[in-house]
Amino acid sequence: MTAASTSKHVLVIGAGFAGLAAATSLAQRGYRVTILEKNEGPGGRARVFRAEGFTFDMGPSWYWMPDIFEQYFARFGKKVSDYYELVRLDPSYQVVFKNQETVDIPARMDELRALFERYEPGSAARLDEFLRQAAYKYEVGIGKFVHMPGRSLLEFMDPRLVVDAVRLDLLQSMHKHVRKFFRDPRLLELVEFPVLFLGATSENTPALYSLMNYADLALGTWYPMGGMHKIVEGMVQLAQERGVLIEYNAPVQEIVVERGRATGVQTAAGFRAADVVVAGADYHHAEQRLLAPEWRHYDEKYWDSRTMAPSSLLFYVGVNKRLPQLRHHNLFFDEDFSLHAEEIYEDPKWPTRPLFYVSAPSQTDPSVAPEGCENLFLLIPVAPNLPDPEETREHYYHLIMDRLERHCGTSIRDAVVYKRSYAHQDFGQDYNSYKGNAYGLANTLRQTAILKPALKSKKVSNLYFTGQLTVPGPGVPPSLISGQVVAGEVEKEN
Repeated sequence: MTAASTSKHVLVIGAGFAGLAAATSLAQRGYRVTILEKNEGPGGRARVFRAEGFTFDMGPSWYWMPDIFEQYFARFGKKVSDYYELVRLDPSYQVVFKNQETVDIPARMDELRALFERYEPGSAARLDEFLRQAAYKYEVGIGKFVHMPGRSLLEFMDPRLVVDAVRLDLLQSMHKHVRKFFRDPRLLELVEFPVLFLGATSENTPALYSLMNYADLALGTWYPMGGMHKIVEGMVQLAQERGVLIEYNAPVQEIVVERGRATGVQTAAGFRAADVVVAGADYHHAEQRLLAPEWRHYDEKYWDSRTMAPSSLLFYVGVNKRLPQLRHHNLFFDEDFSLHAEEIYEDPKWPTRPLFYVSAPSQTDPSVAPEGCENLFLLIPVAPNLPDPEETREHYYHLIMDRLERHCGTSIRDAVVYKRSYAHQDFGQDYNSYKGNAYGLANTLRQTAILKPALKSKKVSNLYFTGQLTVPGPGVPPSLISGQVVAGEVEKEN
């Protein structure tokens, strides 16, 4: 910390994971930091709401990469356990394949190996090798590459990193990579689903992202008791302990620039001066809507050419009975996996026979639903930028509820006491989300590292960007890292 830095004021736009991480990291470095959040509470896509006795996490529901969260809090001399109770789920999740074949994915590695072997003799040994390679990618990719600001090729010129890059399989597709190890279609769906839900088709995703399988199958699936918003509450508490001020219901209307420097932002309440501005809001919105044209580096043609990760059609449903056939996480792969991927990425449209996901946190946590009730979060990954009128939402609600009721062997719709839908229009309204996307940019090779939108403005010397549309990418752990990386860049230059 320097004397100069302690006198400087940073305005952070947005109190999502990246914005909170950036603000807290900057405050630790001695900056005065204020977060301006457009919504009534923190968390961005990880907000929470309560209705009819149910507590609904609005967005992220998977807690993977627990080491990233531990490392984050450890930077400030804290532990995860100082803010929330974390439990490991076993089974990690349930998968429903075609013909109603259902399997629990065990947390124990010996049981997982036996499961793979049952589906495909000899695959247990291949799973070991697959995860050994994935562990290396995780160690290098998460330990080194995702912490790079991605501003210059010179960052990657260390000979050791060049060797690492070759072993990370950046030039081989995930599709080709996984088929070196497995042939059974159920195993292929199991190892490729993180790509479909968070990235692109496996054909267009670098094999680097098998690191997600290491996070899933080796590091495990966890849950913070009380819900995913407990992470946000912990981060807010930590930020405030470090002196960060957070103002809600404070949407930014303009980033004010004079002679190539941001002097502050304009809100409905007036002008707010700043020495540095960090935009943790949607990158496209911040650059294309909050900046005057002369200060924008990218144009609409550039943004329209980006490959977006999926959006989502979500349903928050409260049911007045228990559904013992469900686990905490449930993946319905009972329809054509490749067709759904094609209808997201290759021929964008509402899916013909969608895959879907159900989170039932009340299976683990009685606090999120009234006694004897079930809290359901239903998600269909869909292409971004689709019209989503109420009749379309209702069509898909009944489509997936038919299959959910068949799986559970009981009626559910007549037991629903609360229901709310959420899709493209809502993502746009609440988060200024480009094309109504839910996850940011797809993890394609042409959108990796320095090929992502830059974390620093190329025209405004003290304007920075953080979050899922810049480095390192989509997901909660990458957003945490993004905020920390941006804070480091601010400190270097201001």
